[in-house]
Amino acid sequence: MTEQSAIRWDQDADGVVTLTLDDPTQSANTMNALYQASMEHVVERLRAEVDGVKGVLITSAKKSFFAGGDLRLLSKATRDDAPEVFANVRALNAQLRALETLGRPVVAAINGTALGGGLEIALACHHRVVIDDPRTRLGLPEVTLGLLPGGGGIVRTVRMLGIQKAVTEVLIQGQRMKPAKALALGLVDELASDRDAMLEKARAWIDANPSPKQPWDDKGYRVPGGTPKQPAFAANLPAFPANLKKQLKGAPYPAPRAILAAAVEGAAEDFDTASKIESRYFVELVVGEVSKNMTKAFFFDLQKIESGASRPDGFERRVPTRVGVLGAGMMGQGIAYVSAMAGVEVALKDVSVEAAERGKAYTDKLLRKRVSKGAMSEADAAAVLARIHPTAEASGLDGCDMIIEAVFEDRALKAKVTEEAEAHATPDALVCSNTSTLPITGLAKASKHPERFIGLHFFSPVDKMPLVEIIVGERTSDETLARAFDYVRAIKKTPIVVNDSRGFFTSRVFGTYAMEGVAMLGEGLNPASIEQAATQNGMPVGPLAVTDEVSLELTRHVREQTKRDLEAEGKRYTPHPADAVIDRMCDDFGRTGRAAGAGFYDYPEGGKKHLWAGLREHFGDAESDARAEASFGEMRDRLLYVQSLETIRCLEEGVLRSVADANIGSIFGIGAPPWTGGLLQYVNYVGLRAFAERARELAAKHGARFEPPQLLIDKAERGETFE
Repeated sequence: MTEQSAIRWDQDADGVVTLTLDDPTQSANTMNALYQASMEHVVERLRAEVDGVKGVLITSAKKSFFAGGDLRLLSKATRDDAPEVFANVRALNAQLRALETLGRPVVAAINGTALGGGLEIALACHHRVVIDDPRTRLGLPEVTLGLLPGGGGIVRTVRMLGIQKAVTEVLIQGQRMKPAKALALGLVDELASDRDAMLEKARAWIDANPSPKQPWDDKGYRVPGGTPKQPAFAANLPAFPANLKKQLKGAPYPAPRAILAAAVEGAAEDFDTASKIESRYFVELVVGEVSKNMTKAFFFDLQKIESGASRPDGFERRVPTRVGVLGAGMMGQGIAYVSAMAGVEVALKDVSVEAAERGKAYTDKLLRKRVSKGAMSEADAAAVLARIHPTAEASGLDGCDMIIEAVFEDRALKAKVTEEAEAHATPDALVCSNTSTLPITGLAKASKHPERFIGLHFFSPVDKMPLVEIIVGERTSDETLARAFDYVRAIKKTPIVVNDSRGFFTSRVFGTYAMEGVAMLGEGLNPASIEQAATQNGMPVGPLAVTDEVSLELTRHVREQTKRDLEAEGKRYTPHPADAVIDRMCDDFGRTGRAAGAGFYDYPEGGKKHLWAGLREHFGDAESDARAEASFGEMRDRLLYVQSLETIRCLEEGVLRSVADANIGSIFGIGAPPWTGGLLQYVNYVGLRAFAERARELAAKHGARFEPPQLLIDKAERGETFE
């Protein structure tokens, strides 16, 4: 072996070789240069000594089995590197192909998580045994990074499961499965209770199968469900791209398209040709910009946040034992649920016990769903529900070491419930506000201990949305921030940390998106085109639909509150072109949003929502369709640029503390298109100089909100990026 190896070779007296994956240079195994050199040496040795080898068992010395490709290396590849990347991935595939054609049984003993390249190693084995640990995940999630499985993952899953099942249940969504689901799907063959049982089952399979072959290496093997060469399958082939197009809604995601193409094209060819097809599509994605955007966001930026980079040092981890949630409405009931799920006792307070009980019923409803799906036992569900204690009395908050206020966006009301809660909570209790717009420093004036007051901005629905925006007020202490960060991690949410500001980061930027769409409507542009421009950008919901969800009346309330606050500070409110549209919708037509049953959309009972026909009558004109079609690209630019520009202003003003917080916060909290890598990475993608020039063009046509901030101009002149 080489002086340093990522694979240990141990051969017992029976001739069984155990290959232990154990990279000495890092905490997880990846397909880096050391792994590749080590596997090459192992394959050569196996071939040379095959007569003395009874079988091969592949396992890992790490907590996980294998983490996948070397993303640091892949993210640096340019188009000039394409030949080298292709040669490298072909070499990796040749190694795995050599294992499965060795003529001896090769078994993967999967002791922990195997994702991406890790699962591809296992798929190249003849048999797969995995420890049935609820923390273990298996899958091919490369699509979530803008990539595809390049180590034979597409070729082998298609031959194991068939094109449709492989594409829809493994490859396109990039699902991360628990062992039982992977077994049911057919990705693994056996479950084991622990490491000893796993190794015993692996050895037993080697003993019982002295000369196995992969099914696809048998002459006459047929791909389940057929291939494009078969007329019956070919007749239904157009449905695949049609369904994919419907899922992507026109957004620029090359990876799902490449996965489908590699799966279909490869199924019609022999294994080795299919493998080359997969490799070529892989290289095209690796050297493209979208994979770099997504890898930066979902690997590097997310890793930075979840490693605790924003948490102050010097404070021991501390999670609350009893949380008082003030307000049992939509937000409060969700906060109660995630807290109880994390093992925390919850006092859920509202103006009446009946209202608080309704809030608790929300948790019961979610738990019933989990039990019915087999994701939770009846006993565990009952234990979670028992942690929520409805109350209408302030005394019900006795013993709470954390208070989370989730009442209506009214400063006086928030002050009243804060004072009331502090009187009953523990002396060192954390007091948090779930406000989405009101500055934390101002709200903290109602607290006796403003150093222990902090913002925790949740997103709706709380049980599904992964982000919590932590807002630090002027007097918030580092210890308070550390405790808030620990709570957010305990409830399995991703925390971003921002400084205080009106609307903070997420609400402020989200507002620019919604209002830009409404402003376009006021210009007479076709409302359907406005919504389509947003979805083709990759936004989950159009600006008109999302304004309906928030409520036009609430949007106006926030505007009026902002006006009053600015006047109190001696400042003037700058009107937005969308304001007049909102006022007309509310005052002239009485259409205030979805909750009222009528907004920019109609919501027929038992039917599907649709844009209100009156929008064309009252805000359009005869040329609106033609103008919308002619300016569709500009509409798309406006909806993305207005958000990125506001994000840059947040960074410039010190509201944002890091680029990672900006990118992850924009995707997880605002719904920024994942292909962009986040709203600051989108600027990098366009190029800072080109972005500033385009922003000036938009400003000349549509107003000062598109003027490039000085930070952008300075960085562009210096040739920098947002890193």
